[in-house]
Amino acid sequence: MADFQSLSHQDKQQLKDSLQKRINEYKAQVLQLDMTRGKPGPEQLDICNDLLTCVDENHFMTGGGVDTRNYGILDGITEAKELFADFMGAAKNEIIVGGNSSLNMMYDIFAQLMTHGSSTDSTPWFSRKKKFICPVPGYDRHFTICQRFGIEMINVDMTEFGPDITMIEELVKNDGDIVGMWCVPRYSNPTGYTCSSEIVERLAAMPTKCKDFRIFWDDAYAVHFLNDAPDKLLNLLDACKKAGNPDRVFIFSSTSKVSFPGGGVAMLAASEKNCAWLKERLFAQTIGPDKINMLRHVIYFKDLAGILKHMKKQANIIAPKFTAVHDILTGELAGKGIASWTKPAGGYFISLNTLDNCAKRVVALAGELGVKLTPAGATFPYKKDPLDRNIRIAPTFPGLDDLKKATEVLAVCIQYISLG
Repeated sequence: MADFQSLSHQDKQQLKDSLQKRINEYKAQVLQLDMTRGKPGPEQLDICNDLLTCVDENHFMTGGGVDTRNYGILDGITEAKELFADFMGAAKNEIIVGGNSSLNMMYDIFAQLMTHGSSTDSTPWFSRKKKFICPVPGYDRHFTICQRFGIEMINVDMTEFGPDITMIEELVKNDGDIVGMWCVPRYSNPTGYTCSSEIVERLAAMPTKCKDFRIFWDDAYAVHFLNDAPDKLLNLLDACKKAGNPDRVFIFSSTSKVSFPGGGVAMLAASEKNCAWLKERLFAQTIGPDKINMLRHVIYFKDLAGILKHMKKQANIIAPKFTAVHDILTGELAGKGIASWTKPAGGYFISLNTLDNCAKRVVALAGELGVKLTPAGATFPYKKDPLDRNIRIAPTFPGLDDLKKATEVLAVCIQYISLG
């Protein structure tokens, strides 16, 4: 099929009639398909079921003699810190292991910064004008946290090598109100891009007018590869130390899409100074996290090699879904000049761009046909995509047949809307 722009009026009308016929067929099928969130599918959850039984009435003590049923140990049991320090590339004294949600950890640190300031400046953020750099398209929950705390968000484009570092350097050098930035550095949500080593080093070393500038480095997809050649990511904590800015970064991750989203383990890596700052505040918040669940993960995975072995099983389940989406989009849309999409080597999402001013109408039409998609605009601060073109595709949760049908519907909607 030729580029849509080169079609004659008659050809466009014939094509639109053909697409309308397909739309009517989808309507008659009364579809109920959901691609709104990046959730693991049932098959992925099932391969973790032994986690539910590896701790029982006879197995609740750690190797160091800690009774995980009781109070205490705010920053996580030693065995979990050893496992996840290796996972995150940090030392045991640079890691805090918590509950099941890394997003909760991020929100809590924002709250602490708002009320008590940082480890290097005790001036509470609420008393200052605040701005945050947000790579776009990006993760909607990050933007929600900023909006919740009244922090102005600044869009910076996400490129295939990471966020636009030249723009970031210029912004933070000249504006002292910019207190931090978000980044999903590996298999980014939703583009699937991974930050280059050059960008990591420049983020670590760049001069900032704000003296307690913080990078929230959400390494949510650290081991979520789809093939045997995982993307490599330079360790930002090490790079910050080398650049003389050890307190600049908080690194987050979790096992939410490794084991169970409803029962995973979240962790944070940071400088010793930042960890001490956070533990002082944890003392006022909790008597101790869920150590039983930490022990469960230690017994089940044993070490980083065990996690990586498990993630190959995950990849075997979801890689065919990513392939199916790519193949259908290629078959329906390639060469027509109306859409582009990423082909990630890991993570949980595919980022698709329609023609400008089309995404909302595409999502609405797909919804009428029984295919629920992430709302257009959700991948931008304030839910406002300035070009109205980005759609986040979440392939993991639906079964393969349902996913194929949903992707076909999406592709037909894009073509139909693109014709005007």
